Amino acid sequence: MDALSSSFLSSFATPNRILSLNINTPKATLTPSSSSSSASPILNVSSPIRIEEKSTQQTPTPKTKPTTTTTTTSPQPSKSQVPAIAKKRAEVSVQGLFFNALDDIINNFIDPPIKPSVDPKHVLSQNFSPVLHELPPTECEVIQGSLPPSLNGAYIRNGPNPQFLPRGPYHLFDGDGMLHSIRISQGKATLCSRYVKTNKYTMERDAGYPLLPNVFSGFNGLTASAARGALSAARILTGQFNPANGIGLANTSLALFGNRLLALGESDLPYWMRLRSDGDIDTVGRHDFDGKLSMSMTAHPKVDPDTGETFAFRYGPVPPFLTYFRFDSNGEKQPDVPIFSMTRPSFLHDFAITKKYAIFADIQIGMNPMEMIVGSGSPVGSDPSKVPRLGVIPRYAKDESEMRWFDVPGFNIIHAVNAWDEEDENAIVLVAPNILSVEHAMERTELVHALIEKVKIDLNTGIVTRHPISARNLDFAVINQAYLGKKNRYVYAAVGDPMPKISGIVKLDLKKGERKECSVATRMYGQGYCYGGEPFFVAKEEGNPNADEDDGYVVSYIHDEKAGESRFLVMDAKSPNLDLVATVKLPRRVPYGFHGLFVKESDLNNLY
Repeated sequence: MDALSSSFLSSFATPNRILSLNINTPKATLTPSSSSSSASPILNVSSPIRIEEKSTQQTPTPKTKPTTTTTTTSPQPSKSQVPAIAKKRAEVSVQGLFFNALDDIINNFIDPPIKPSVDPKHVLSQNFSPVLHELPPTECEVIQGSLPPSLNGAYIRNGPNPQFLPRGPYHLFDGDGMLHSIRISQGKATLCSRYVKTNKYTMERDAGYPLLPNVFSGFNGLTASAARGALSAARILTGQFNPANGIGLANTSLALFGNRLLALGESDLPYWMRLRSDGDIDTVGRHDFDGKLSMSMTAHPKVDPDTGETFAFRYGPVPPFLTYFRFDSNGEKQPDVPIFSMTRPSFLHDFAITKKYAIFADIQIGMNPMEMIVGSGSPVGSDPSKVPRLGVIPRYAKDESEMRWFDVPGFNIIHAVNAWDEEDENAIVLVAPNILSVEHAMERTELVHALIEKVKIDLNTGIVTRHPISARNLDFAVINQAYLGKKNRYVYAAVGDPMPKISGIVKLDLKKGERKECSVATRMYGQGYCYGGEPFFVAKEEGNPNADEDDGYVVSYIHDEKAGESRFLVMDAKSPNLDLVATVKLPRRVPYGFHGLFVKESDLNNLY
């Protein structure tokens, strides 16, 4: 039936619409495929080609009592159920033939991927292309230096890796979440790459083809939106997919709090993950915090290093457009605080906390349904007539009565670096990259320049002052997490060349004064052929109050596009040139991705 489906659907393909991916993977397997070469896959966009999953392992039993979490695994059917299930699968396959044919018509004639920002041939080029299968724990080779004992633990990075090569428009944010984890123990390293087994991933894997359109690229204009919306509704009504079990990708970041490791994407609940002692990764399932989290949450929660509390929020297209909440040190969710003073839906990807406040940015990027209806644009876009503003609310607020908004024209942030209270002045300081040319942020990221700025809000007068701390194109910035919410000195930021490619890391010293270039150290990966991802700072002696703020290591994955190989770098965060401490050659390519974190060995041992 799958072969018949592929043959039938190919009749709707546009002959000149192909996707050529240069994938440097020694063991690439494509299923099914009617046209491929031995050198590199030449893929028909309209064919449902699945990136094959290998070495799938059983999810272990959780250590603690089960909560109301909905897991992604399904019970095995009894023998009496098998004939009925087989019949149902046959019916679904026939429905799949018809629905996939309609999907091909939409992708090839109604809304083909014309714009570079949603054209898979462009978006999935070079090391943005997906790896073709999962990687079980595989030993790595340390080719330079040695891995220090303070790095015993695991560095895990999240990012998009589409399970199926796209049949139509595809945005960089649309891929299924895949975790790339390097487990370090006694100077040895082991790499493992596993999909987050979301409900969407599991249902589409079992079906053998995509079931839902891509959120960021599938709704361009009224006709395309109506067509894909109607097709999605038909799939849901015929039982191919149940959106109540989640539609998220969990492809953005990770968080560790309440002794749980969570994979995050802001369109769904978190997914509870577990790392095994051998370095393998399991998906336990969606986690709703004993039923207290019924909707999505940010992919950038903030964990207070002193209290162990976690602060978070969610945003959406209907009121309240912003909802703030927190978790206590045990990971128990506290009541929601809806923010109705945000009167329009805004793209709220990140926020910041201090010891007293939470800070939100209402920026010029927002949900723009009119552009989708009357134009041909995405439902998420920029509004040049809107004045950006910052909202400040006490971090233990029970309602929004003390929420204050401050206009900050021209200040559009997607990520926040840190914030703190200036006690002697009753002021707040926020450090964050300001996105210049914000109209290009979603579609032409290569035209975006991110300027890290230091913003000061005087809570007495309401006056906001700001100045840049570096002229370079910097984003994906991190700090020593022990200083989150407190005044810090050092920032480690990724160099856009241009974004989303990252050509190096810059260390900034915030004490260098106003209107001065604050760069104090730089490590560039390679001129025009070697790129990396978000850096992460790991302290040498976590919890030591006498340790210097920059006494630690900066780690990141990088990829050499000439050699076609990926590496894991460990850099001395204190040195003037971010000197290399260790270089680990990875057993296979790690695509460029989004956000990660380091989990020390003692925390890994305490994970639920």
